[in-house]
Amino acid sequence: MELPDSLKLAVSQLTKIPGVGEKTALRQILTICRWNPEELDVLGKSLSQLSGLKSCTQCGFYCDENLCQVCKEEGRNNTGIVCVVESVTDFIAIERSETFKGTYHILGGVLNPLLGIGPDELKIPQFVERVKRKGINELILAVNPSVEGDATCSYIHQEVPESVEVERIGFGIPMGGNLEYLDSMTISKALENKKRLNK
Repeated sequence: MELPDSLKLAVSQLTKIPGVGEKTALRQILTICRWNPEELDVLGKSLSQLSGLKSCTQCGFYCDENLCQVCKEEGRNNTGIVCVVESVTDFIAIERSETFKGTYHILGGVLNPLLGIGPDELKIPQFVERVKRKGINELILAVNPSVEGDATCSYIHQEVPESVEVERIGFGIPMGGNLEYLDSMTISKALENKKRLNK
């Protein structure tokens, strides 16, 4: 059966979302087709406005201005503690645990020379400069446990000044697990059981 072009276009765009196949996308689009014109208009405008999103100049999270809501909080900036995470979803997962009260740095990935991802691609030199400039005294490396994640943590640990206390998030999660899929209690316990890395 041949679908109308407008339906096919909407389905093809939705399948670009990870984990959404063609059948799921079609089912969702057919549900949206039953919405009234006003609801469709709001959805369209909200999606269109995503193109105007910025990245926080300090941590890399999404924001409408230069700084995100977390980095705007003076109290959190004054803690001198930064939690380094791999992705935006990891940032959100830790924030939902309501355990961490410092600021963040989102790497946007992990070191992987085979894929051409080095320190510059992750903006690690800029982060090290931030640590020095802001007088950060503690780092919590909340990077997912993997060979690449371990290598990334070791590299950051070697690059920051020796005066900075560097700790790795506690491991109560399986190798290859992702922070975004963990419940708040597991994340809270992992933060409580963080450990210091020795040079």
